[in-house]
Order: sequence, then structure tokens, then C-alpha cells
Amino acid sequence: MAAEMVAPAWMHEQITAEEYESWSEEQCAGVEIVDGMVVVSPSASKRHNRLARILANALDAAAGPEWNADTDFDVRLQDVPLTNRRPNVVVYRADTIDITPTRPEHVLLVAEVVPPGSETTDRIVKVDQYAKAGIGFYWRIEQAATGVPLVYTYVLDPATKTYRDGDVFTGILKAAAPFLVEIDFGQV
Repeated sequence: MAAEMVAPAWMHEQITAEEYESWSEEQCAGVEIVDGMVVVSPSASKRHNRLARILANALDAAAGPEWNADTDFDVRLQDVPLTNRRPNVVVYRADTIDITPTRPEHVLLVAEVVPPGSETTDRIVKVDQYAKAGIGFYWRIEQAATGVPLVYTYVLDPATKTYRDGDVFTGILKAAAPFLVEIDFGQV
């Protein structure tokens, strides 16, 4: 006789910020909260993680002492309904390193490495959410069939809270904003 599977409440009920904050780090890993609903993300590939790490390391080195770049932590976009995103790379004010949750006003740039199955979310949904939250820069890294990533950059128009298209880079990213950085993705 097979045991009946019962889905936990968090899979079909909205959760609040207070409830989420009571979760352990292990419970929060691999999930985002969108309009109060838990969205579970599959584990990323090694290539995906390597691209994110290369980007974070290069941004951290280029950013100067006022900014840090890191991977895999929540950015609280709104409290009600709760929306936490976990961008692949976040550049945030260094003086906010011990402040939790990280909020949009702490963040300069977010970047997403687009895995298969997340194209619509990363190309449309997150772009809109990050812009409405006021995050100045959004970068999207597409894993092209050629093996050489494409990097799409976007710059916030604060008046409309939408992103304007920036530059597109293939293989080597040479950006002047938000600060000078050069990254060779061709060695992934």
C-alpha cells in the first residue's frame, strides 16, 4: 500500500514576510517568493554556476570599495504580497553587507544567467519586477548554442521605471557602466 502524498501548506498558500523570515537557510535555498507564493527552482548546471561566479568575481574586483558583488541571496522586492527574488549575481552597497533583507535601494545591478525553462521569467517577468523596484542595471546572460554566452545589458529609466536596452556582448563583455569592467566569457 503506497502512502498518500500530501503537499505542504506552503506549496498552495501565500506566505508572509514574517513566515518566510522564520525559515532556515536550507529552506530558503533554491526558492523565490512571487506574490507570496513559493516558486521552487531546479538546481543549476555547473556551466550556469561558473558563468555566475566569473561574472560576480569580475564585478566585485571592478566595483571598488563602495560595492560588493555576490551570488545566491534574496533581494526583497516588496513586502506585501511578499516578493523575494534570488538573482544569480547582485552588486550591492558594501555598507549594507549585514542588513537583511537586502532591498532594491541597496542594489546597483542584478544579473541572471538564463537556464532552459526560465526564458520567459528572465527575459520578461524579472526585467519588469527589477525595473519597477528601481534597480539601476539588469544584465541577462544567455547560454547560446555556440557555447559562447551572449550578455544583454539594460539601464533603468527612473522616470518610467522601465529598462532601456543597453549593449549586447558576445564572448567578451566590455562595459563602461555602472563601472568599467571587462570579462571574457569565452573561457567557460
